[in-house]
Amino acid sequence: MHIQEISLKDRSTAALREIAGNVSSEYIMVYLNDLVSGFGEYAEERFISVAEDTGADMLYSDHYRMFPGEDGVSVRKKYPLIDCQKGALRDDFDFGSAVLFRTSSFREAVADMAEDFRFAGFYDLRLRMRKIVHINELLYTDMSSDLRPSGQRQFDYVDPRNREVQIEMEKVCTAYLKRIGAYLPPVFKDPDFLSHGGSCVFSSCEGSAERPAFPVTASVIIPVLNRVRTVGDAVRSALSQECGFPFNVIVVDNHSLDGTSELLESIAAYDSRLIHIVPDRDDLGIGGCWNLAVSSVHCGEFAVQLDSDDVYSGADTLEKIVDAFREQKCAMVIGSYRMTDFNMTPIPPGVIDHREWTEENGRNNALRVNGLGAPRAFWTPLLRRLRMPDTSYGEDYAVGLRICREYRIGRIYDVLYCCRRWEGNSDADLSIDRLNANNLYKDRIRTWEIEARIGMSGRKML
Repeated sequence: MHIQEISLKDRSTAALREIAGNVSSEYIMVYLNDLVSGFGEYAEERFISVAEDTGADMLYSDHYRMFPGEDGVSVRKKYPLIDCQKGALRDDFDFGSAVLFRTSSFREAVADMAEDFRFAGFYDLRLRMRKIVHINELLYTDMSSDLRPSGQRQFDYVDPRNREVQIEMEKVCTAYLKRIGAYLPPVFKDPDFLSHGGSCVFSSCEGSAERPAFPVTASVIIPVLNRVRTVGDAVRSALSQECGFPFNVIVVDNHSLDGTSELLESIAAYDSRLIHIVPDRDDLGIGGCWNLAVSSVHCGEFAVQLDSDDVYSGADTLEKIVDAFREQKCAMVIGSYRMTDFNMTPIPPGVIDHREWTEENGRNNALRVNGLGAPRAFWTPLLRRLRMPDTSYGEDYAVGLRICREYRIGRIYDVLYCCRRWEGNSDADLSIDRLNANNLYKDRIRTWEIEARIGMSGRKML
């Protein structure tokens, strides 16, 4: 069966229209870059066979990838991809270098495109494909082009240089959510805060079973495991906050063995605001540590994140966050942060402020981006009810999506936080298997959230 092979020079709608108007074969093999060095034996026949058997509109496969090796000799490695779920709305989803389209489906999708995009044409196209099939077989070989560690690549979408691209991607994603009934208009619930002033001492406020009293206004939450080099800086940063309200710092020490526990005990000995908790269980992830801290009798009405690697950028961070809850009437607040090295020297891409977020469309666009930002803070009564999934990746993103289904997420665009990148970061340079597992999980979170949002409108998924 005849296949036309076409190189997609750019990702524009105009390029797709040109292909749709000129192709004459039943299938189109589209090269998304010029890195394919060759197909495996009978690989193109395999693409067609699976397309015929499944009726797929679009197909992609696992492949081999050539990487630079020692002495200039390239090394071939297996490069598996992941299934494209309903929640795989990331515009950088990895389909590999070669994608097969059924020509009739390609043309139909292009004909339905009402708006021309310079950057988001291909993204628009693939969101219009009714059935996408992942062939988990190694059908071709391509060359590596981006050798940066995963810990650097993950911030590309918030690089200010890519802002024009991201605006187009958001438009396409929002239109897709409207088509499937998962779009949410900007109508929100307001949280019913127990306190209404920065100086309220919560132990003196009246509480109930539904609205319990809180010992302090805010708690900084730090889960930690074996971070003796950095956790002291994090704790001291939190304790140095200058606020017009009482606060504490809750560190959930997940059975550290490197001296972290002893360091925390030494700090707690002279500052009673540090609450050092060691879980009874030995199977908790980061989300489980958060749930333990938030459920603690020590937790304040607002629970504010600080990773054990990082520090707040100033002594007013906590007060700004608590003020934002009240001023913006939101159940979650996210600030902005600066990327630094271990010694706190700024590094590219610099400030990450997620200015793509808008009150009108932020909770819809949140289904497209791979993270919401930092530092993150939560209204404790709601977080106690929802709880974080007990994972060590994506737990904050999952609960953020759930919160913004009903409540506002407030934003602070001032830098509040220094995110230290060093060799000890858990996501510094992930293997392809670990990266795939992380992406698969977040796509699944988005799939569940999309299903819930469609359920709110009474419509079924396409």
